[in-house]
Amino acid sequence: MPLPIKNVSGMNGIRILCDTNPLIYLLDGNKEVAKFLDNKQIHVSVITELELYGKSDMPEDALKIIEMMLESCFITEINQEIKQIYKQIKRNYTIKLPDAIIAATAISLDIPLLTFDTDFQKIPDLKVILWRP
Repeated sequence: MPLPIKNVSGMNGIRILCDTNPLIYLLDGNKEVAKFLDNKQIHVSVITELELYGKSDMPEDALKIIEMMLESCFITEINQEIKQIYKQIKRNYTIKLPDAIIAATAISLDIPLLTFDTDFQKIPDLKVILWRP
């Protein structure tokens, strides 16, 4: 179930950036995540897109399911603004490179990040929806 939203004043509930872990749960058939994401415009960082393909022994049918899911998402490439925000995040917080890029993407798009990862909470400029599986 989702935990309270942090730093999300004026959130309209329509656009959301998904971290990798909620999408993995969605691919595994989690109905709660599916219900939460229903009728939302789902954005993903190119990092999340790549992480979804990260398992080396993934069967072909799983690859097709990931491709179909991603076709319904807006994928954001790394641009100059995201790079600048990333640099600020890495200077100020201890966070892994992929997570810093995902956080920078959410900040750049000015939309909340849906994640299961509590590390994102240390970034005050980031609107976080923390989900507990």
